Amino acid sequence: MHILKEELPVTMDAPGMKMQIQMGWGGMAVAYNEMAPMDKKTAASIFEGFPDKSCPVPHWGYMIKGSMHLQYKDGKEEVVKTGEVFYLPGGHIGWSEEGMTWIEFSPEKELNEIVGYMPK
Repeated sequence: MHILKEELPVTMDAPGMKMQIQMGWGGMAVAYNEMAPMDKKTAASIFEGFPDKSCPVPHWGYMIKGSMHLQYKDGKEEVVKTGEVFYLPGGHIGWSEEGMTWIEFSPEKELNEIVGYMPK
């Protein structure tokens, strides 16, 4: 399977955040995401309606541009930078002081379960 990133379906197009997600890739979903600078408090508010007030879905990906600060349920924090591949276990929130662009792969079943929580 293959697709141009411009042809990925837009799942969310809100001020400062655009998510394009294609489901149905062998049980995985592929996403191309862009996020403007966002502080930790604003990012945390996005996850208020989610279980544990964090994203429960694991993600694997590549940071194309910018950096992503992460905090996990256990309080641990880390930063993913441009050019790095990553794995994010479920139970995280992410924000960016400079904005970011990244591609990620997520289990389709788990991602579908939280799509209803996402702002449109």
